[in-house]
Amino acid sequence: MRLAFLGLVLLAAPLGAQEHKPLRPATADEQKARAAVVIADYRFDDLLWENDRIAHRIYGRALEKAEPPSSSGIDAWGKRVRWPFMDRQLRTGDQHADHGEGIDFYNVGTGRGTGGLGIWYDNKLWTSRNYVRPRILQSGPEVADFTVDYEPWPVDTLRTVRETRRFTLPAGTNFTRMTSTIASSSDAELIVGIGISKRPINGNKLGEIRKDSATARMSWWGPAEGDSGKGRMAAAVIVDPAAFAGFAEDTDNYLILVRVRPGQPFVYYSGAAWDRGGDFAAEGDWNSYVDAQRPDFRP
Repeated sequence: MRLAFLGLVLLAAPLGAQEHKPLRPATADEQKARAAVVIADYRFDDLLWENDRIAHRIYGRALEKAEPPSSSGIDAWGKRVRWPFMDRQLRTGDQHADHGEGIDFYNVGTGRGTGGLGIWYDNKLWTSRNYVRPRILQSGPEVADFTVDYEPWPVDTLRTVRETRRFTLPAGTNFTRMTSTIASSSDAELIVGIGISKRPINGNKLGEIRKDSATARMSWWGPAEGDSGKGRMAAAVIVDPAAFAGFAEDTDNYLILVRVRPGQPFVYYSGAAWDRGGDFAAEGDWNSYVDAQRPDFRP
């Protein structure tokens, strides 16, 4: 996330803006393929999780004031090394530059990013504010595993909901397993929309979206980032075909819909990749990988 105007930069600086520093190289011991999760309390409580293939971030409540608009969408970073790099790169204060190990250029904005959710009601996605109360269950090396809460938010005047979500990313996969439990002031069934941000580049280049009703999955191959040389991001969401309720769109997101009972956990999978990461050089490579997934939807 970037601050566009000098005035905002000056106002935000006392809240924790950093001078740019060189990236600290990974030690020989750190250069091992593994999963990791870290809470970046030095950067508005950004929560970072990654493995040997992909890297993600969600945002804490402090960022809502420091860098508006902030959202409860899921960020993804391009990653080319097999060991953790996000914490060291974020500490440079210059995570948007490519220091050799990866780069943060996805820019979630107000969308759902790569697998954030909301409640789909009256052709609108009703979303929470940023996460609270993180609990790290396992910080590696085999798996990054943690839970967060999303405090109550309204769904029009119909009801109020709140969510607890568990994120589980083992080593060796591009997919994080999400286990979500949504409590509600009403016992009526919910339609949850899980999104991939449209992310228009250069005005109107949206990338390629592929929707498969039979297997209840949606995959996206992003547009090239102009002449920046940063490459393309990819994303996918896979839901339980037994709960699948269709596809939808809003201004910011492509959405896959699922039927959910309040208080009952449901599982979905959210994945992402970078075409410079060494695993998926072309759209067909990514789609084949998404098609090959055999997820377990048992809570």
